[in-house]
Amino acid sequence: MKVAIIDYGAGNVRSVLFALERLGVEAVLTDDFQTICSADKIIFPGQGEARAAMRQLQARGLDKLIPQLKQPFLGICIGMQLLCEHSEENNTKCLGVIPQKVRLFKGHDLKVPHVGWNTAATATSNAPIWHADLKYYYFVHSYFVEKGDFTTLRCDYGNGFSAGLQKDNFYAVQFHPEKSGRAGELLLNQFLNT
Repeated sequence: MKVAIIDYGAGNVRSVLFALERLGVEAVLTDDFQTICSADKIIFPGQGEARAAMRQLQARGLDKLIPQLKQPFLGICIGMQLLCEHSEENNTKCLGVIPQKVRLFKGHDLKVPHVGWNTAATATSNAPIWHADLKYYYFVHSYFVEKGDFTTLRCDYGNGFSAGLQKDNFYAVQFHPEKSGRAGELLLNQFLNT
């Protein structure tokens, strides 16, 4: 199996490489179109700021390539947010693959960013990789994807938000499966076996 991890200058991509190595999967970190298009699975991880990340994608032409991909595709953290239409973070137009919005956590009782372990539960019964009822995952984020028609996992922090999304071949999670112990490992395995 050929697994490509999209390289667009975002942080935290190496931890995904190491997590896949622990699963016995060798992946390549790349921004090369041919390598990405010929991969069996694609992972789009990262940490960072939405506008800067979109500029990196645009500079590499990846903003045009990603929405056209047909292989199983997994967005992680900001990789999930960038798949949406728009982020409130610096009023950023995103890739528009999933028609949902990214909002800033608000409320004087909430610590922002949302950092640490929290539970996610399935929000739909017909998605193949989301067998995650009340499993703990590791989150680090100040912005969230609102709940909508493509929400597959839900989490509560102040209000409910999308911890997982799916549209066609595009899957995404707000948490970091590569830092989420056994639950994260199981989810990565489920994705790799879709």
